[in-house]
Amino acid sequence: MTATSPRRVASLMAAIADTGRDASRGGYTRPVYSTAELDLRSWFVAEAETRGLDAETDRNGVIWAWWDAPSGDRSRAIVTGSHLDSVPGGGAFDGPLGVASALAAVDVLRAQGRRPDRAVAIAVFPEEEGSRYGIACLGSRILTGAIPVEKALALTDEDGGTFAEHSRAAGLDPERMGRDDERLAQIGAFIELHVEQGRGLIDLGQPVAIGSSILGHGRWRLVFTGQGNHAGTTLMSDRHDP
Repeated sequence: MTATSPRRVASLMAAIADTGRDASRGGYTRPVYSTAELDLRSWFVAEAETRGLDAETDRNGVIWAWWDAPSGDRSRAIVTGSHLDSVPGGGAFDGPLGVASALAAVDVLRAQGRRPDRAVAIAVFPEEEGSRYGIACLGSRILTGAIPVEKALALTDEDGGTFAEHSRAAGLDPERMGRDDERLAQIGAFIELHVEQGRGLIDLGQPVAIGSSILGHGRWRLVFTGQGNHAGTTLMSDRHDP
Protein backbone atom coordinates (compact mmCIF):
# COMPACT_ATOMS: atom_id res chain seq x y z
CA MET A 1 0.00 0.00 0.00
CA THR A 2 1.06 3.59 -0.49
CA ALA A 3 0.48 6.83 1.33
CA THR A 4 -2.46 7.51 -0.97
CA SER A 5 -4.44 4.55 0.38
CA PRO A 6 -5.71 6.23 3.59
CA ARG A 7 -6.90 9.21 1.59
CA ARG A 8 -8.76 6.94 -0.81
CA VAL A 9 -10.46 5.14 2.08
CA ALA A 10 -11.37 8.46 3.71
CA SER A 11 -12.89 9.70 0.46
CA LEU A 12 -15.00 6.56 0.06
CA MET A 13 -16.17 6.70 3.66
CA ALA A 14 -17.07 10.38 3.31
CA ALA A 15 -19.35 9.54 0.39
CA ILE A 16 -21.59 7.41 2.63
CA ALA A 17 -21.24 9.43 5.83
CA ASP A 18 -24.87 10.59 5.80
CA THR A 19 -26.48 7.30 4.75
CA GLY A 20 -28.43 5.79 7.62
CA ARG A 21 -27.29 8.33 10.18
CA ASP A 22 -29.37 7.88 13.35
CA ALA A 23 -30.22 11.26 14.86
CA SER A 24 -31.87 9.80 17.98
CA ARG A 25 -29.33 7.12 18.94
CA GLY A 26 -26.24 8.58 17.36
CA GLY A 27 -24.14 6.56 14.96
CA TYR A 28 -25.80 4.66 12.13
CA THR A 29 -28.81 2.38 11.83
CA ARG A 30 -28.71 0.37 8.60
CA PRO A 31 -30.73 -2.85 8.94
CA VAL A 32 -30.30 -5.29 6.08
CA TYR A 33 -32.57 -4.53 3.11
CA SER A 34 -33.65 -1.22 4.64
CA THR A 35 -33.53 1.89 2.47
CA ALA A 36 -30.17 2.86 3.98
CA GLU A 37 -28.57 -0.54 3.45
CA LEU A 38 -29.94 -0.87 -0.07
CA ASP A 39 -28.55 2.58 -0.87
CA LEU A 40 -25.13 1.41 0.32
CA ARG A 41 -25.37 -1.75 -1.78
CA SER A 42 -26.11 0.41 -4.83
CA TRP A 43 -23.20 2.68 -3.90
CA PHE A 44 -20.84 -0.29 -3.75
CA VAL A 45 -21.95 -1.67 -7.12
CA ALA A 46 -21.49 1.77 -8.70
CA GLU A 47 -18.01 2.15 -7.19
CA ALA A 48 -17.04 -1.34 -8.35
CA GLU A 49 -18.29 -0.80 -11.89
CA THR A 50 -16.56 2.58 -12.08
CA ARG A 51 -13.33 0.64 -11.52
CA GLY A 52 -14.18 -1.84 -14.24
CA LEU A 53 -14.92 -4.64 -11.78
CA ASP A 54 -17.58 -7.18 -12.70
CA ALA A 55 -20.26 -6.78 -10.01
CA GLU A 56 -22.92 -9.44 -9.50
CA THR A 57 -25.41 -10.34 -6.78
CA ASP A 58 -25.71 -14.07 -6.17
CA ARG A 59 -28.91 -15.91 -5.34
CA ASN A 60 -28.30 -15.42 -1.60
CA GLY A 61 -27.90 -11.66 -1.80
CA VAL A 62 -24.10 -11.60 -1.52
CA ILE A 63 -22.56 -9.00 -3.84
CA TRP A 64 -19.34 -10.01 -5.60
CA ALA A 65 -17.12 -7.53 -7.47
CA TRP A 66 -14.52 -9.34 -9.57
CA TRP A 67 -11.08 -8.19 -10.64
CA ASP A 68 -10.21 -10.99 -13.02
CA ALA A 69 -6.83 -12.51 -13.73
CA PRO A 70 -5.69 -12.61 -17.39
CA SER A 71 -6.83 -16.24 -17.57
CA GLY A 72 -10.40 -15.33 -16.62
CA ASP A 73 -10.41 -18.25 -14.17
CA ARG A 74 -12.37 -17.44 -11.00
CA SER A 75 -11.57 -20.59 -9.06
CA ARG A 76 -9.50 -20.31 -5.86
CA ALA A 77 -9.99 -16.54 -5.84
CA ILE A 78 -8.61 -14.20 -3.21
CA VAL A 79 -11.70 -12.74 -1.56
CA THR A 80 -11.92 -9.76 0.75
CA GLY A 81 -14.76 -7.51 1.88
CA SER A 82 -17.20 -7.19 4.75
CA HIS A 83 -20.78 -6.00 5.26
CA LEU A 84 -22.81 -2.80 4.98
CA ASP A 85 -25.63 -3.48 7.46
CA SER A 86 -25.31 -2.24 11.05
CA VAL A 87 -26.61 -2.67 14.56
CA PRO A 88 -28.89 0.12 15.84
CA GLY A 89 -26.67 3.14 16.42
CA GLY A 90 -23.62 1.34 15.05
CA GLY A 91 -20.24 2.84 14.28
CA ALA A 92 -19.29 4.38 10.96
CA PHE A 93 -16.43 1.94 10.30
CA ASP A 94 -18.03 -1.34 11.43
CA GLY A 95 -18.31 -3.17 8.11
CA PRO A 96 -17.94 -0.35 5.58
CA LEU A 97 -14.22 -0.04 6.43
CA GLY A 98 -13.60 -3.52 5.05
CA VAL A 99 -15.51 -2.68 1.88
CA ALA A 100 -13.98 0.76 1.29
CA SER A 101 -10.44 -0.46 2.02
CA ALA A 102 -10.85 -3.25 -0.54
CA LEU A 103 -11.88 -0.76 -3.22
CA ALA A 104 -8.95 1.48 -2.25
CA ALA A 105 -6.57 -1.49 -2.45
CA VAL A 106 -7.66 -2.14 -6.02
CA ASP A 107 -7.02 1.53 -6.84
CA VAL A 108 -3.52 1.47 -5.37
CA LEU A 109 -2.51 -1.84 -6.94
CA ARG A 110 -3.68 -0.67 -10.34
CA ALA A 111 -1.83 2.63 -9.91
CA GLN A 112 1.30 0.54 -9.34
CA GLY A 113 0.67 -1.28 -12.62
CA ARG A 114 -0.19 -4.58 -10.99
CA ARG A 115 -2.64 -7.23 -12.18
CA PRO A 116 -3.59 -10.33 -10.18
CA ASP A 117 -2.36 -13.78 -11.13
CA ARG A 118 -5.49 -15.16 -9.46
CA ALA A 119 -8.92 -13.56 -9.50
CA VAL A 120 -9.66 -11.10 -6.71
CA ALA A 121 -13.20 -10.56 -5.45
CA ILE A 122 -14.69 -8.01 -3.06
CA ALA A 123 -17.68 -9.53 -1.27
CA VAL A 124 -20.47 -7.76 0.61
CA PHE A 125 -22.44 -10.10 2.86
CA PRO A 126 -26.04 -9.28 3.90
CA GLU A 127 -27.26 -9.38 7.51
CA GLU A 128 -23.84 -9.90 9.08
CA GLU A 129 -24.87 -8.15 12.28
CA GLY A 130 -28.09 -10.10 12.83
CA SER A 131 -29.77 -6.94 14.08
CA ARG A 132 -32.94 -7.37 12.03
CA TYR A 133 -33.64 -11.11 12.23
CA GLY A 134 -31.70 -12.14 15.33
CA ILE A 135 -29.10 -14.42 13.73
CA ALA A 136 -25.67 -12.99 13.00
CA CYS A 137 -23.79 -13.78 9.78
CA LEU A 138 -27.06 -14.87 8.20
CA GLY A 139 -25.96 -14.26 4.62
CA SER A 140 -22.82 -16.36 4.94
CA ARG A 141 -24.68 -19.02 6.95
CA ILE A 142 -27.14 -19.45 4.10
CA LEU A 143 -24.34 -19.45 1.51
CA THR A 144 -22.45 -22.20 3.34
CA GLY A 145 -25.51 -24.19 4.44
CA ALA A 146 -24.78 -23.54 8.11
CA ILE A 147 -28.47 -22.78 8.65
CA PRO A 148 -31.42 -24.56 7.04
CA VAL A 149 -32.72 -22.17 4.42
CA GLU A 150 -36.32 -22.84 5.48
CA LYS A 151 -35.47 -21.62 8.98
CA ALA A 152 -33.72 -18.54 7.62
CA LEU A 153 -36.60 -17.57 5.35
CA ALA A 154 -39.10 -17.86 8.21
CA LEU A 155 -37.19 -15.50 10.51
CA THR A 156 -39.10 -12.33 11.36
CA ASP A 157 -38.12 -8.81 12.34
CA GLU A 158 -39.74 -6.78 15.12
CA ASP A 159 -42.55 -5.72 12.78
CA GLY A 160 -43.40 -9.30 11.85
CA GLY A 161 -41.99 -9.19 8.33
CA THR A 162 -40.15 -12.33 7.26
CA PHE A 163 -36.69 -12.60 5.80
CA ALA A 164 -38.29 -14.20 2.75
CA GLU A 165 -40.58 -11.21 2.22
CA HIS A 166 -37.83 -8.65 2.58
CA SER A 167 -35.45 -10.65 0.38
CA ARG A 168 -38.09 -10.79 -2.35
CA ALA A 169 -38.70 -7.04 -2.03
CA ALA A 170 -34.94 -6.53 -2.50
CA GLY A 171 -35.08 -8.40 -5.81
CA LEU A 172 -34.09 -11.90 -4.70
CA ASP A 173 -35.95 -15.17 -5.24
CA PRO A 174 -36.30 -16.95 -1.87
CA GLU A 175 -36.98 -20.26 -3.64
CA ARG A 176 -33.45 -20.19 -5.10
CA MET A 177 -31.66 -19.41 -1.84
CA GLY A 178 -29.52 -21.96 -0.02
CA ARG A 179 -26.06 -23.50 0.08
CA ASP A 180 -24.11 -22.64 -3.07
CA ASP A 181 -21.31 -25.14 -3.70
CA GLU A 182 -20.41 -23.58 -7.04
CA ARG A 183 -19.86 -20.22 -5.39
CA LEU A 184 -17.94 -21.70 -2.48
CA ALA A 185 -15.57 -23.41 -4.92
CA GLN A 186 -14.53 -19.98 -6.16
CA ILE A 187 -13.14 -18.99 -2.76
CA GLY A 188 -9.47 -19.83 -2.31
CA ALA A 189 -8.81 -17.50 0.61
CA PHE A 190 -10.70 -14.83 2.52
CA ILE A 191 -9.37 -11.86 4.46
CA GLU A 192 -11.32 -9.03 6.08
CA LEU A 193 -10.08 -5.71 7.37
CA HIS A 194 -12.27 -4.79 10.34
CA VAL A 195 -12.19 -2.05 12.92
CA GLU A 196 -10.96 -3.53 16.20
CA GLN A 197 -13.61 -2.04 18.54
CA GLY A 198 -11.21 -2.50 21.45
CA ARG A 199 -7.90 -1.13 22.69
CA GLY A 200 -5.53 -3.94 21.84
CA LEU A 201 -3.88 -2.01 19.01
CA ILE A 202 -3.56 1.04 21.24
CA ASP A 203 -1.76 -1.03 23.86
CA LEU A 204 0.51 -2.51 21.17
CA GLY A 205 1.15 0.86 19.59
CA GLN A 206 0.32 -0.62 16.18
CA PRO A 207 -2.07 0.50 13.43
CA VAL A 208 -3.06 -3.01 12.35
CA ALA A 209 -2.68 -6.61 13.50
CA ILE A 210 -3.84 -10.11 12.63
CA GLY A 211 -6.26 -11.80 14.99
CA SER A 212 -5.20 -15.29 16.03
CA SER A 213 -8.64 -16.26 17.32
CA ILE A 214 -12.14 -14.85 17.58
CA LEU A 215 -15.25 -15.45 19.63
CA GLY A 216 -17.86 -17.52 17.85
CA HIS A 217 -20.94 -15.39 17.22
CA GLY A 218 -24.10 -16.77 18.80
CA ARG A 219 -27.27 -15.80 20.60
CA TRP A 220 -29.24 -17.81 23.10
CA ARG A 221 -32.75 -17.35 24.46
CA LEU A 222 -33.17 -18.47 28.07
CA VAL A 223 -36.49 -18.87 29.87
CA PHE A 224 -36.50 -18.75 33.68
CA THR A 225 -39.60 -19.99 35.47
CA GLY A 226 -40.28 -18.64 38.94
CA GLN A 227 -42.37 -16.20 40.95
CA GLY A 228 -41.61 -12.50 40.98
CA ASN A 229 -41.57 -10.77 44.35
CA HIS A 230 -39.75 -8.10 46.35
CA ALA A 231 -36.04 -8.85 46.55
CA GLY A 232 -35.59 -7.29 49.98
CA THR A 233 -38.60 -8.35 52.02
CA THR A 234 -39.55 -11.79 50.71
CA LEU A 235 -38.50 -14.49 53.16
CA MET A 236 -36.22 -17.20 51.87
CA SER A 237 -38.86 -19.80 52.69
CA ASP A 238 -41.38 -17.91 50.55
CA ARG A 239 -39.16 -17.54 47.51
CA HIS A 240 -39.72 -19.53 44.34
CA ASP A 241 -36.66 -18.56 42.40
CA PRO A 242 -35.72 -20.44 39.24
